[in-house]
Amino acid sequence: MASFVSLRQAFHASLLDGILTRSPKGVPSNADSSSKASCAIASGILEQLGAIRTAEKLPGQTAGADFETATARFVEASLGHLAHLRPGTFHVAKGGGIYRFDQYAHLDDLEAIAKQNREIATALGSDYLIKPDILVSRSPASDAEINARGHLVDDRTATLSSLRGVFQPLDLLHASISCKWTLRSDRAQNARSEGLNLVRNRKGRLPHIAVVTGEPLPSRISSLALGTGDIDCVYHFALTELRASITALADAGYLDMLDMMVEGKRLRDISDLMLDLVS
Repeated sequence: MASFVSLRQAFHASLLDGILTRSPKGVPSNADSSSKASCAIASGILEQLGAIRTAEKLPGQTAGADFETATARFVEASLGHLAHLRPGTFHVAKGGGIYRFDQYAHLDDLEAIAKQNREIATALGSDYLIKPDILVSRSPASDAEINARGHLVDDRTATLSSLRGVFQPLDLLHASISCKWTLRSDRAQNARSEGLNLVRNRKGRLPHIAVVTGEPLPSRISSLALGTGDIDCVYHFALTELRASITALADAGYLDMLDMMVEGKRLRDISDLMLDLVS
């Protein structure tokens, strides 16, 4: 069995042990109980994933935090298999401000100035104070690492690159991952706002901007996935099972919408995220 297959199965198992359940009334925990389509599609996904526990649906904030934790563990475990494709020291963390990283360190100074001047604070607002759900960062490289296969740099060349730890000690933000266990159109858009602010406020290389979701309805996924510029891609926690569930329901409209997002490179499976992170 391929490692990514087993990692994906372990990810699903962790969800089945936690937030992914079926209520006593038969409603999956990631479904909208007021939508027959949502319940049917989510049930189809659930039946493909394994043993199903019956439990009451967790509060939204608890479910969201658990989904973030499971996703962060999956990302961290998967990155350990990809060092040959993307060498470097990577770190995966839940939450925290982006000002800790090289591309956004100036935002810390900006916030300090804003705290001392109300007019500046009013003009700037607070949109730049971003705290993504999951942060993937890379440590800068030592000169010994850079010169490992030949004398490439010295104290006079490439002295401004953020990758050189001898001149720049801060980690580089490699990826920002927003986790949305379910999507309601009014709540989905803050992921877009985060993405746009990551684009606008950076000084240097843009990190990969991704969203991971467990939403079963293609129409709701499309509210976030369609369009370009603010989010690189949306990743579904079980895209293969989602498509199989919709196919079994013979819903041509939802299937067409799903395929449009996939073929348009706006929606991928959680397993695709790992290779995209190192591309």
